Amino acid sequence: MAEPEYAVIMAGGGGTRLWPVSRKGRPKQLLQLLGEETLFRSTVKRLIGYFEPGNILVVTVRDQAEEMKQQAPEIPTENYLIEPTPRGTASVVGLAALIIQRRDAEASMAILPSDHFIRNVDLFHYLLRSAFEVARDGYLVTLGITPSHPSTAYGYIQQGKALEAGYKYPAYSVLRFKEKPDELTAQQFLRSGDHSWNSGMFIWRADAILHEIHTQMPQLEKVLLGIGTDLSTAGTLHIQEQSWNSLKVETVDYGIMEKAGRVAVLPAGGLGWSDVGMWSSFFEVLLPDMDGNISPNMSLHLAHETHNTLVYGENADRLVVTIGVDNMVIVDAGDILLVCKADQTQKVKEVVEHLKKHRQEKFL
Repeated sequence: MAEPEYAVIMAGGGGTRLWPVSRKGRPKQLLQLLGEETLFRSTVKRLIGYFEPGNILVVTVRDQAEEMKQQAPEIPTENYLIEPTPRGTASVVGLAALIIQRRDAEASMAILPSDHFIRNVDLFHYLLRSAFEVARDGYLVTLGITPSHPSTAYGYIQQGKALEAGYKYPAYSVLRFKEKPDELTAQQFLRSGDHSWNSGMFIWRADAILHEIHTQMPQLEKVLLGIGTDLSTAGTLHIQEQSWNSLKVETVDYGIMEKAGRVAVLPAGGLGWSDVGMWSSFFEVLLPDMDGNISPNMSLHLAHETHNTLVYGENADRLVVTIGVDNMVIVDAGDILLVCKADQTQKVKEVVEHLKKHRQEKFL
């Protein structure tokens, strides 16, 4: 009998680097940024092609859950796991692994962000199938994106020797995870040929990741062991908020993966992947016009002597005109107008921090 496979969608983030469109009340995964479907709906649709809906779990926060349930009615209500407050991806992973192992002690699980874009869905499914095969041998598996350019926006994974277990898809041991590099270091990583972008997509057995949490994050394990479920009410979670909120905010990369011993990477080229992490990402996933300009969704853009510029508007009756503009990002969000150079979009997060510091909540 095949071992059960689950998908876990991490869906509680705020997407602040896509401010001013992505805001507290409408995070990027719930927005129709790239077409008629939201990023969350696109993620669910992509996964339903591989998993049974009953084997897809969503970890999110309360103020986003109802909208997600409306966007993905196929997923059972009890499969929405609600964090009292976000405490980083390590807590998401631990919570989901706990629930999945209680359902089936032999289960494996894929951890997947809710806001990624993947063009080649068939290849994605093949990679999942291959990754589950490696994970069943006790590895913590990550999908590494083959770099197309020396990006400073992503963390990197350095691969070691090939795993010699006769896997259908090439799998390698992981030498180390590396933080987001500067430009020179990113160029060195690209030239080396043995580095992948860290996609934030992971596959492992539930018991394997819970063992790592036991070893490396005992405080998280303690809180997880205190979580109860009432099986008479469709698996309702009982999380003690005070103990959950006391957890240190930690990523699964830093909290677990960087120190784990049995870690593997599957380099993934040709996925057509983007984490849609900032406005410059739109140049990677949308087709530009002959001058390199992009105007997604309802945006009305009249470009005169304009090149390599993104104009994003939310009002179909509002025309944005650019003259003599090159390499810019212009975002019209109604109460906020963002204008910046295309290579400076990573600094949007600094603006959000500035607004928080000065308590300008109405713009967040």
